Amino acid sequence: MALKNQYLIDLMETVKKRNMGEPEFIQAVTEVLETLEPVVEKRPDLVEAGVLERIVEPERQIMFRVPWVDDNGKVQVNRGFRVQFNSAIGPYKGGIRLHPSVYIGIIKFLGFEQVFKNSLTTLPMGGGKGGSDFDPKGKSDGEVMRFCQSFMTELSKHIGADCDVPAGDIGTGAREVGYMFGQYKRLRNEFTGVLTGKGLTYGGSLARTEATGYGLLYFTNEMLQANGMSLEGKTVVVSGSGNVAIYATEKAMAYGAKVVALSDSNGYIYDKNGIDLPLVKQLKEVERKRIKEYVTVHPEAEYHEGCKGIWTIPCDIALPCATQNEIDKESAEILVKNGCKVVSEGANMPSTPEAIETYLSNGLLYGPAKAANAGGVATSGLEMSQNSERLSWTFEEVDEKLHNIMKNIFKSCDEAAKEYGMEGNYMAGANIAGFLKVAEAMKAQGCV
Repeated sequence: MALKNQYLIDLMETVKKRNMGEPEFIQAVTEVLETLEPVVEKRPDLVEAGVLERIVEPERQIMFRVPWVDDNGKVQVNRGFRVQFNSAIGPYKGGIRLHPSVYIGIIKFLGFEQVFKNSLTTLPMGGGKGGSDFDPKGKSDGEVMRFCQSFMTELSKHIGADCDVPAGDIGTGAREVGYMFGQYKRLRNEFTGVLTGKGLTYGGSLARTEATGYGLLYFTNEMLQANGMSLEGKTVVVSGSGNVAIYATEKAMAYGAKVVALSDSNGYIYDKNGIDLPLVKQLKEVERKRIKEYVTVHPEAEYHEGCKGIWTIPCDIALPCATQNEIDKESAEILVKNGCKVVSEGANMPSTPEAIETYLSNGLLYGPAKAANAGGVATSGLEMSQNSERLSWTFEEVDEKLHNIMKNIFKSCDEAAKEYGMEGNYMAGANIAGFLKVAEAMKAQGCV
């Protein structure tokens, strides 16, 4: 799918020139602009107001050094980032990613996606993202703590409960959030809801750990039902084995599906009898071991080095929950050949543009990340609400609110796709529905 509107073609050229060497960001912007062509044709007032020129440019980009001392007493230096992308509908909201692959282009792509994702939740949250090229794997608790304290010492100057509320992401779990929150509290001398994904003893929300995975299945179930299908009896392949993958697996099983594969950054397991989820939770959440240890308990299962092969496993439903661009055209074509009917994304932008085109051209149901994995940030928004009210809701209350939010997200995507002549294209529907809310707010607030 190529841009045809000259205004959007020119805008895309400007984005490419300004963001050279940032392919993930350029990919994300291209995908959105391609689906907004009918909106541009129908809403010249938004073009006149310069909304699109502003929405592809972050309001603020912050980069800083993060010095910390390792257990040998040696000073290490990492880079820290925070991109505050758009605050038209609320405080900046988005996670902190700690991974060696992090650089400004990754953070910008994630922040840009977050703008639309947060808009779709209907909660008052703008879009932002942050992170560092620090790798918490193999580090001691002391090293992680010293890094997090140094990172927050600088980041604390730029965030706040009514300004920018970070959360966890890849590499940033409960431990890291706790260290960051403690440092923020010490620096600011205030106890406030400045971070989400906190522990339950200090302002966290029940169901936050499960939220992205559960939300993915709530969205997928709505998409299936709208097309006369169900999860019952379906074979499912899930990539990843972190929170998103584990709780997507749990909810898929609750809906009556059989999950047969999971992965980590080293390789994947295939268990034709269905994944032993309690064992996976023990390995990944308690012992922090690699997924290959699964076959020591279940020798009848298979372990394969490398991650790409997971998409060669025949399945009805594929749920990529690992990382960006993990499914390319070749993998997408194999999924189609093996009879896959549904791809729904738990990770951020896990499918390349060529893979997405393969899904759509072959009639697969496709749940794009900004809609399908919005459950995590939606529950972060609910955590912010609880913090503001000094309340704590039960698991069931949070889960019910999450379920309703995901139902409404699918409804918004479905209706927007139909209104703009692209029925069944939920990627276009998500981009259009998310964009219009932000665009109207930006237009109302003038040129800021």
